[in-house]
Formats: sequence, C-alpha cells, structure tokens
Amino acid sequence: MIDPANPSNPPISTVPLVIPRSQHPISRKMIDGDALKVLYRLYRNGYLAYLVGGSVRDFLLGKTPKDFDVATNAHPHEIRALFRNSRTIGRRFRLVHVFFHGGKIIEVSTFRSRSEFEETESDEGSLIRRDSFGTPEEDALRRDITINGLFYNIADFSIIDYVGGIADLNRKLIRTIGDPEVRFKQDPVRMIRVIRHAARTGFTIDRPTYQAVLRHRDAIRTCSPSRVRDEFFRELREGAAEASLRLMLETDLLMSIFPDFERVFGDRNPFKTRERNDLLSLFRLVDELNRLGKPLSEPILLALFLTPFLRAISHDHPYLGEKERYTYFVETVHFAMNQALLPFSMPKGLRETVFQVLIAQASLKRFVEQGGIPKKWRTKKYLQDAVLYCGILAHARGETMPGILRRLVPPDFLPWWPEVYEVAPSGKPKRERFARRKRRRGRRHKKPLPA
Repeated sequence: MIDPANPSNPPISTVPLVIPRSQHPISRKMIDGDALKVLYRLYRNGYLAYLVGGSVRDFLLGKTPKDFDVATNAHPHEIRALFRNSRTIGRRFRLVHVFFHGGKIIEVSTFRSRSEFEETESDEGSLIRRDSFGTPEEDALRRDITINGLFYNIADFSIIDYVGGIADLNRKLIRTIGDPEVRFKQDPVRMIRVIRHAARTGFTIDRPTYQAVLRHRDAIRTCSPSRVRDEFFRELREGAAEASLRLMLETDLLMSIFPDFERVFGDRNPFKTRERNDLLSLFRLVDELNRLGKPLSEPILLALFLTPFLRAISHDHPYLGEKERYTYFVETVHFAMNQALLPFSMPKGLRETVFQVLIAQASLKRFVEQGGIPKKWRTKKYLQDAVLYCGILAHARGETMPGILRRLVPPDFLPWWPEVYEVAPSGKPKRERFARRKRRRGRRHKKPLPA
C-alpha cells in the first residue's frame, strides 16, 4: 500500500485553497443539528467557527461521521461563557465539551500552534508545557495527516484547505502534514494513526511516510502505555481491524508495540505465515460483526488478539494429567497476560476479565464432553464473553459450535449460528441436562427415645 509515484512529500502551502459551497457536496442538512447550534452560536458572537477533522473528511468521502468536532479562535473561558451546558477538560491543553440530550458531546477546541503531545524546549533546555493558542493555519499544520486537516467554515459554507488534503483525497493518498521523519519523532503514535486511516479508507500510504514508519517504528515504545493502548483499541474496534493488523504486520510496527509477539509472527517461527493468517481471519470476523452492529467488548478483542501467542507457547504434553494440564494452561495465560501485554497499561478489571475468558475455555470444553453445564456457571459475569470468544474461534477454524454452549446465550448472539434448538421426537425442543454433583448423605440420627 505504498505510492511508488510519489517520491517525496510536496511542500505544504501557507496560502489556503478555499472551495466555495457551489463546488463541494457538504450541506448544512448533513451536519448534526447540535453541532450546527454550536457553530452558529460561536459565529453569531463574533468568533471563527469551523467544523474540523474527520467529519469533513467523511462527508467528502460520502460517509456519515460518528463525531463532530469544532475549532474556533475563542479561548476556553469564552466558550464556557457561551455554553452553560459545557465543561472544560484537560490540564495542559484545555478543551470544552458541550453536552446535549442523549449523552451527545460536541468537542470545541481553540486553534493551536502545536500538538498536545509535542514538547517545546526553552533556551535553558527545560520543557515548556502550556496552552499554545494559534491561528487557523497553525492549527491545520499541527494535525497528523492531510485528509484530516480540512476545515468547513460556517460563515460562508466553504472548505478551507491549508495542507493539500483535497488533492490527497482525490489521489486516495495517506500523507503526513510536513516531513514524516520529524512528525514521527515528535509523536510516534502518529504511525498508528497513519495505518488506521489507510486501513479505514483503503487509501495508499505515500512512500516517504511508509519508509519513515519502517525507520521509526521502535520509537513507539517511548510513548505513554495508556495512549498506545487507546490507539490500538481503536484499530481493533472501528471496523477495519483486519486491514490495520495486516499493515502493522507488514511494517513490523506490531512487533515494536508487542516485542514478545516476535516469537509468533517473526522469522524465528517457521509457521509465522499460518499464525498471521489465523490472526487476520479472527479479526475479519470482528469486522463482520461491526458491520452487523454487533461490536465486541475490549476483553473479547484482547482475548482474540492473544490467541496466536497462546498457541505458540502452550503444548498439550501427552503425559500430563487433566489437572496438571489445566494448571499449565492457567500459568500460560498468566504469562501471556503479564508478558505479551506488558506495553499496555490495562485497568485491573479489564485484565481480570480477559484472564477469566481465556481460562474458561478449558471448562467449556469439559462441559461439552460431560454433556451438561453446572448451574453455578450460568451466573458467571464473563460467561457470555467466554461463549462469544469460543464461537468466533470455532467459526474461524471452520468448526461447529456445540449446541449445549449456544443455548447459554441468546439465539442471535452470533449471526452465523443456525437455529440452536434440537427437536426431540415428541416435537418439543430438547433441554440440556445440568451436571449435578452427588449429594453426600450423612448418617441419620435417630431421635432419642423419651425416658
């Protein structure tokens, strides 16, 4: 997904391209009503008010945006004065969230001259951390990629392009704003975003940007674990996980984020191609569920992501008994959670749920062999997640999910499951039996005879 015809990044023009309303497809009818209220209130009070970022890009691509962000020359305290239903967030770089019914939030930011995650040094060498308010041009130039640097001006309904985003949309090209070598050194997380937008749009990454990812991929380890975690989860849950992971494997960025996955997808593993294909097939199903309106939770996504790693480091030794094999499996999952996911800053609850989902697979397999489900298992909080993980894994391998497990969850839990209830000769659905423990009977003590 490299553009061989683009040997270098063209210079960014400081003279904006202004596209009048008659020459672009964005209409006010397409914009969310609450976002329009924010834009107009800012504009009518004498401020610049632009719709920015992904919403403008999505409109031009014929898609419906999920979020609407607004940029203005009003400072945070001035925005707060205009919107009583708002709150200022952030310490270093303050934003204003304007709240509407149904939990909807419109994010309003002041034009800035640099990114939140870029550091500026003083003459003495100390880091300067403060709000860096700027102009619309500076705000466009600080953004990650050109197709995200477009502005929609509510004053005259025009599109303002300082960064060549319109040309790159027409060429279907993903390109950083400015020199990618410099941009990735300033903030290595931009490499993940470049890959995500290439996967979501199907666009080509231009050669200088792609080569810079290859050269600077290890710099991702210097970033905050929580930022890397949040960006990586976006890769998995926004409907283009397969394409994102394919590009991350192609550039080896995945191994830079998770060094221990080198033993699974690296050259040391003779079966690396099979393992890569298996990972991509799992997340192809994840993307399919997203398209059907059935997004997966973070524990399921992490459990699926760990599956090839667990398979690479665990072995069913023929001389281990059932209890010893289970103990070995639990320790293997512990190792995978603590070692492979070490770069992540995971909340304790998320980590625990992933662990329970993974170790529950051994119990579910045993229940199938026994032909019954203990009653206490039906109250487990992670039961549905465990069955869902098992169902996705079975479908990816071309296996049939046992009906005894499918009946633990709603019939439409996964779209590719057939009717789960088997019909008995009497015409009534069969019921699975419960695995019951034998009740111990103590001695019956006879009542003493009256004296």
